[in-house]
Amino acid sequence: MTATAAQIQQLRRMINEPTAATYSDDELQATIERYPALDERGEQPYDWFVNTTPPTKRVNPDWLATYDLNAAAADLWSEKAAVLSQDYDFQADGGSYTRSQAYEQAMKQSRYFGARRKPTTVTLYPAPRPPVEVDP
Repeated sequence: MTATAAQIQQLRRMINEPTAATYSDDELQATIERYPALDERGEQPYDWFVNTTPPTKRVNPDWLATYDLNAAAADLWSEKAAVLSQDYDFQADGGSYTRSQAYEQAMKQSRYFGARRKPTTVTLYPAPRPPVEVDP
């Protein structure tokens, strides 16, 4: 499943990139698809086939395409902050230029959207697995 045009447009609004000048639709789609989430029925985007060694991941055919746009937006805001990190404050000709504010604002946006990510769960298994006792 792929991200929809509506999801791409929503992500564009979330990251304040209304045109494809910086990020193409394909780049945004790839970013969105890095963050699959549980669908409304509780289905995982993939499951594990445990009859192989090591277990292999396979696509869950029952999963309805659902993505975490907040996680994608946090990732892109971090990327934008990395570009702005080279800007520095300086004073010249009686003026004071605080260009680092753009970096600080991008990091605030990254934290804002990162705090709104969908919750994830991890299943822990004991290793090595305890032996199974069989009744005779």
